[in-house]
Amino acid sequence: MRRMSVAPAGTVDVVVIGAGHSGLAMSYCLSRRAIEHVVLERGEVANAWRTERWDSLRLLTPNWMNRLPGKVYRGDDPDGYAGVDEVVGFIAAYAAANGMPVRTHTRVLRVSSCGNGYRVVTDRGAWRCRAVVIASGACNVASVPSLSAQLPATVQQVTARDYRRPGDLPEGGVLVVGASATGVQLADEIRLSGRPVTLAVGEHVRMPRLYRGRDIQWWMLASGLLDEGPAEVDDAERVRRLPSPQLIGTAERATLDLNTLRARGVELVGRLAGVRDGQAQFSGSLRNVCALADLKMQRLLASFDRWADANGIAAESPAPVVPTAVEASPPLLLDFRRRAVRTVVWATGYRPDYSWLDLPVLDRKGRLQHTGGVLDMPGLYALGLPFLRRRKSTFLHGAEDDARDLACHLACYLDHTARRVSGMAN
Repeated sequence: MRRMSVAPAGTVDVVVIGAGHSGLAMSYCLSRRAIEHVVLERGEVANAWRTERWDSLRLLTPNWMNRLPGKVYRGDDPDGYAGVDEVVGFIAAYAAANGMPVRTHTRVLRVSSCGNGYRVVTDRGAWRCRAVVIASGACNVASVPSLSAQLPATVQQVTARDYRRPGDLPEGGVLVVGASATGVQLADEIRLSGRPVTLAVGEHVRMPRLYRGRDIQWWMLASGLLDEGPAEVDDAERVRRLPSPQLIGTAERATLDLNTLRARGVELVGRLAGVRDGQAQFSGSLRNVCALADLKMQRLLASFDRWADANGIAAESPAPVVPTAVEASPPLLLDFRRRAVRTVVWATGYRPDYSWLDLPVLDRKGRLQHTGGVLDMPGLYALGLPFLRRRKSTFLHGAEDDARDLACHLACYLDHTARRVSGMAN
């Protein structure tokens, strides 16, 4: 691949915002088309992985799935799960090997329209460009419910974005709010450190780590589920809001679900509904929420069985599904002082930060309005958002197809506008 030089702050065809895996995948595709561009990054390459992840975090996908355009996994542990340092190394090596035009420690302050293109203002100068690709991610700000303001002053609040390790927490009990992949992993790690843990459980997606002798991600990829697009589902917006499945990557390829946590001494309660007079109040819907997650998992696994039968896939016989065990009457209240609960960990998701985007492309909830990553304003694109073009859009391996699709659209746009300008000049 021809190495692309980085022009000084000034004029360029395309500005890519964000040097995570999505932004770098786009840079690769633009370079292959010889489109002049620059990638702006507020920190280092793979900055979120370097600064906003807890120490023990591992990918939910096995190593053999890890890929970016022009790069596949070549290690000796294909069935393992990459940790933070390995992910950073994978992404950083990708940028270096391809000579990508990345400007690190360059924070974008404002993006606005300017003539037939855009003006991107950073803390190190301004850029003029014909197109912008927003690849800054969907997890910039931790989503914390407003009821957090009612917690006692004696309770320390920590978001999953800021959490690093159990030893950083105060002594005493911990309430983890949220039971997606993040919530169950943190509840498990904190409980194993010796602290009493209560887990507030809302809507969640339950999956086994292995099914019929293969990783669950193999089934999702091979059956075509991860390649489904928004047009192939009944409610794309609901799919975008689904919590990440209850999975963990370990050498044992173990399943981590609510049954596992309960066996290890984690107390399960319903969704956190309120805080009053020093007490947390929980919904009484825990049994129903768990039953619904069990039902959806059974349907998913049955669909894999049908697919395997239809395609002659040899696999182990399916194991019976063990329902989630829930107390007959789960607690509805938790007194922080009497239970000596000193910490609340918010595993309640994230939201993107577009405060720097001075363009009419956000809906009333502050989300980008787009169709498959193509925004309503010409020359404006997005990458790395949930269910952007496919279910796998936010995965490391999912960036490749999305980046290639959007790079093709972007190239056609640049070519069209160039011909139009040329025609006007003649």
